[in-house]
Amino acid sequence: RKVLTKGLAASPGAAVGAVVLTADAAAEAADRGEAVILVRNETSPEDVHGMAAAEGILTARGGLVSHAAVVARGWGKPAVCGAEAVRIGKDGFRVGDMTVGVGDIISIDGTTGEVVLGAVGLTEGTLPPELDIVLGWADEVRGDRLAIRANADTGDDARKAREFGATGIGLCRTEHMFLGEDRLPVVRAMILADTAEEEAKALESLRGVQRADFTEVLEAMDGLPVTVRLLDPPLHEFLPDVEELVVKEATSGLSDEERELLEAARDWQEANPMLGTRGVRLGVVKPGLYAMQVRALVEAAADRVAAGGTPVVEVMIPLTVSREELALARSWVESAIADSDASTRGMEISIGTMVETPRAALRAGDLAEVADFFSFGTNDLTQMVFGFSRDDVKGRIMGPYVEQGLLARNPFETLDQAGVGELVHLAVERGREARPDIKLGICGEHGGDPESVAFFLDAGLDYVSCSPFRVPIARLAAAHAVLGSDLSSTA
Repeated sequence: RKVLTKGLAASPGAAVGAVVLTADAAAEAADRGEAVILVRNETSPEDVHGMAAAEGILTARGGLVSHAAVVARGWGKPAVCGAEAVRIGKDGFRVGDMTVGVGDIISIDGTTGEVVLGAVGLTEGTLPPELDIVLGWADEVRGDRLAIRANADTGDDARKAREFGATGIGLCRTEHMFLGEDRLPVVRAMILADTAEEEAKALESLRGVQRADFTEVLEAMDGLPVTVRLLDPPLHEFLPDVEELVVKEATSGLSDEERELLEAARDWQEANPMLGTRGVRLGVVKPGLYAMQVRALVEAAADRVAAGGTPVVEVMIPLTVSREELALARSWVESAIADSDASTRGMEISIGTMVETPRAALRAGDLAEVADFFSFGTNDLTQMVFGFSRDDVKGRIMGPYVEQGLLARNPFETLDQAGVGELVHLAVERGREARPDIKLGICGEHGGDPESVAFFLDAGLDYVSCSPFRVPIARLAAAHAVLGSDLSSTA
């Protein structure tokens, strides 16, 4: 077989399909019953419908915590990311002197990172029947020392997580609910709205679909906690790529709608969007957005109560850095709950925040005064502590740094205990000092890494949350950590 190149083993499993270069092409091919591999420089939330339709995903850029990698792992879909030798053109891609056209068959191996020309034979993976017995033993050892939750954004994800033994949802990313083909135009209408009335109309349309989505997740996790993170990514991620629109404008021209989208994309474009208008900052500049999401969530919980369910809802505010910011956001949530027509009788609702910046960790005592829980977002926290761009460093920097002993391992895969870990310890100490009963968890990708899980147990966290398909690993890792902790304490 001809190995074209090798990238990062971003999501395990193998896939075979014809090359497509756009999300729309992937979705159209899937509708025709064709197997495809979506090949992109990198993916964004706008590509989710095509990612879902493809058999596998190949990106030229991005690391193990890039958008493509995180989404693919959550779905259990094979992905190879950061294949820097891949040069994408209009009609296909090149690797050195080799050209692969749209429609040509390739295979990807998300376990090794290999990209192969042509089709390779695939075998269906199976789990040994003894695994359930071993996991049962692991749960007995773990007891209630460290709960295992999952990151899940849909009812299907939540059901899969529960099948794998998750005891709750530690991160439900509401932005993924905005990306259906019937929803993205409504999100864009909200962004493009010239008047408060137009914005309110778009938000009302979104409230209905969010309510249905939340109902599915709450039903799948009935009786278990579901942590719903309010909208986090910058709004430009819901708009077309500026560069692609500019190229189209120069080659074939734009429609009036596309010109309006280009203007909005330029308006919302930022030099460093991950440190820009995102998270709670979005709520400050567009207050109706979070209110709509909370109302939809409360109505969904009320629907579950009416159906005889027992919803346990945790509303999580992203990217807060101060007590004042969180207090303001908490007031929005409480007002939206009070203004909702739905009765909150029979449901449990708590309000907390992500701790994903160094300042939030340092001021954890202040935040705990107005938070029912913390969830450490270790992907962003690692990025900010190191000053690394998590999507860029893997390709050029990480290899030489590990090879030359400058880093023992990739800190985006295994938590950096000396730096990031010290901030986690500090935040736990200060948070519990201010509020002894505060619930503490972690929802970054480190939640499925065995060495990191052991650290979180030692740090005193109540739960870890990881991709659904990594839940069995986390269950075993937590049991192993408990055994190690007990042996250390008796030595």
